Amino acid sequence: MKGKSFFRTIQVKLVIIYLLLILVAMQLIGVYFISTVKNSLIDSFTVNLKGQADLLSQMAAQSLIKPDQEGDPAESTTEDLSLVVRNLFSISGAEVQVLDSTGRVIATSLQGHQSYIGNKKNKSLAVSRALQNIPDNEEEIIDEDNVRKKVIAQPVTDKSNKVIGAVYVVASMSELYNTVNRVNQIFFSGTLIALGLTGVLGILLAHTITSPIQGLTRQAEAVAEGKFDLQVPVLGEDEIGRLSMAFNDMTKRLKEALSVNEEENEKLASILSNMSDGVVAADENGKIIVWNRRALELLDVRTCEGCELSELFELSEQQLEELRKGRGQTLHIRRGEEEHGDSGTGYMRATFTPIHRRDKGITGTIAVLQDVTEQEKLEQSRRQFVANVSHELRTPLTTIKSYAEALDDGALEERDLSERFVGVIRNETERMIRLVTDLLHLSRLDSNQAPLRRRQTNVHEMLDEVADRFSFQLRQKSIKATVRVDRGLESAWLDRDQIDQVLDNLFSNAIKYTLDGGTIELTAKKPVDSELMAISVKDTGIGIPKKDLNRIFDRFYRVDKARSRNMGGTGLGLSIAREIVKAHGGTISLSSELNEGTTVTFTLPLLQEGGVSA
Repeated sequence: MKGKSFFRTIQVKLVIIYLLLILVAMQLIGVYFISTVKNSLIDSFTVNLKGQADLLSQMAAQSLIKPDQEGDPAESTTEDLSLVVRNLFSISGAEVQVLDSTGRVIATSLQGHQSYIGNKKNKSLAVSRALQNIPDNEEEIIDEDNVRKKVIAQPVTDKSNKVIGAVYVVASMSELYNTVNRVNQIFFSGTLIALGLTGVLGILLAHTITSPIQGLTRQAEAVAEGKFDLQVPVLGEDEIGRLSMAFNDMTKRLKEALSVNEEENEKLASILSNMSDGVVAADENGKIIVWNRRALELLDVRTCEGCELSELFELSEQQLEELRKGRGQTLHIRRGEEEHGDSGTGYMRATFTPIHRRDKGITGTIAVLQDVTEQEKLEQSRRQFVANVSHELRTPLTTIKSYAEALDDGALEERDLSERFVGVIRNETERMIRLVTDLLHLSRLDSNQAPLRRRQTNVHEMLDEVADRFSFQLRQKSIKATVRVDRGLESAWLDRDQIDQVLDNLFSNAIKYTLDGGTIELTAKKPVDSELMAISVKDTGIGIPKKDLNRIFDRFYRVDKARSRNMGGTGLGLSIAREIVKAHGGTISLSSELNEGTTVTFTLPLLQEGGVSA
């Protein structure tokens, strides 16, 4: 793989291309040059031989024109011709033969071929053509020693252009081809040297191109890994230099864009994670892609990864079609368990809003989830409160109306009966006054229109006065009341009038629901290492069923409605007590066992004089 990747690099490709170009160019030049040199040498060699042959043919013509009486050349003439051939033409390294018109050798330049004289030894085609008066006869032959030779035969003619003989010249071309081979070797060596230099220069040139590209590649890899601090060196103002500057500028802008994007993502993630509402986003296919922690809590799931919007919210096909058309929807979803784990029913409102993108239509959906359990509970409480108030007012008004009608019908004439009816009307009127007064007081507490007027109060004295106020009722039912205050707990800063109202409500309830001969304990304690005071009212009364304990502080809630109403209660006493304690910064709680008794405890902060608030 490394070898393959190496040969795929631009640097190697450039060097190989340069080498191939030089090699092809050198080969073409070499073929042309060597061919030209070879042809030139052969032509020069041939011209030289032809010149020698022409010169010899002229000299041989003079010797061959003087025949003896039998028609044969004179012996002296032949010897003279042989001497000229041996002396003048031996320096060329060629073999020269002179033949008469019959083809007999009459002279030769080689000493070893003197035996050829007088014989017809030469049967060359060129000689035959020359004896037929055909000029320019030449051929190349390879002898038995594998030596290439040039053969030239020229006719020898007299003045009447009659063939009287022939000149035969054969010369070795070994030196010529050796010269061509040396030129070949020189050219081959030059080609190798040129290729080597070209390779080195190609590597240097390719390095000047690929080195910036490699730097750009490293920078691109670093950018892909999130490293934006490196800069590509700009080595010039050419195309690669401008590319490097453009890449550096792109890296800088990409870093800024990613920084802005990360900042926006962090803001979005922070907003989503800290939202009190749940958020779920889905793509165009309905696949959940974004959600926050609150959405998981409201949906009671561990994760939304891989979930479908339709499955998560149990959307019908009609609702999905409405979302695809870009129409938002709001659904009220009922949950089995409330957020804090209390048994009961919870409510959630899901608002679906399609995401529109220009030129692409609907690209997703955002669902905002809101826990409306408290709102529903408040709405139910409001409706129940209105119903309770209407019922509480309707009962005495109905009684007053019926007794007033009875008086109007003649009961007024009977004194005893009329006095009893008037007494009932007075009691029901007072009951309505107490109800309205409690409602007004509760309304002021809810709207913070009942400011606290704290003052230093003796705790023991305050509890004793509570017991004294109810001494008559205690004696009537033979109930024993005790007051206990921890040592060191002498005074506290509080609104005496309002705390008296809390104690009166709790103490009167304890008397109402305690059987004759029972006991009531009124205690005040200060827990160790605490800045709070705990006041308890404990009785041995009939107690409260467990099913009613969670709602005992609700407005107008009564355990025994008929008995409480007959005792003159409005059902608002514990609610008012809770609001007063809460305004003081404390808490109130109740514990009870059926037929064993009830204990109501509330805590108040022990403020110093500097912490008094008017």
